[in-house]
Amino acid sequence: MSDRPLKERLEEIDQQIRHGMDRYGISLLRISMGIVFFWFGFLKFFPGLSPAEILAQQTIEILSFGLISSALGIKILAAWECVVGIGLLLGKWMRMVLLLLWLQMIGAMSPIVLLPAKVFITVPWVPTLEGQYIIKNIVLISAAIVIGSTLGTSSLNEQSHHRDE
Repeated sequence: MSDRPLKERLEEIDQQIRHGMDRYGISLLRISMGIVFFWFGFLKFFPGLSPAEILAQQTIEILSFGLISSALGIKILAAWECVVGIGLLLGKWMRMVLLLLWLQMIGAMSPIVLLPAKVFITVPWVPTLEGQYIIKNIVLISAAIVIGSTLGTSSLNEQSHHRDE
């Protein structure tokens, strides 16, 4: 048993845990977001598998003023989300990936305004399952802000700040 007081040992453990979070946290956040974007995007390639498919198709038709069919629109969205997911997983071209993410989030959040009856059982307090799916995007937006805040300034194609080097 160590002669050091318990408080000192606990502070050392706390410091080691915080160091690990600082070192790996942003990379884990980026990778987990990449998995979510790729997974949800990939599901949209297969009709009937994505719980957001119908709402996404309706939203795309509204946002494109009917110029993009729902069938084509969902394929474009699927590819878009997969590209964002792959970019996050690889950590390459992060500024472009985050721009694509932001543009996708604008579309993903728009049903709150465009189709509130599909998003809420009781507007604006009781979301439908689709509404919950949309509201969770607040977390993804916040995570993207955190990842974006770690980008360096020297190049548009650099990876996010290397905390795990």
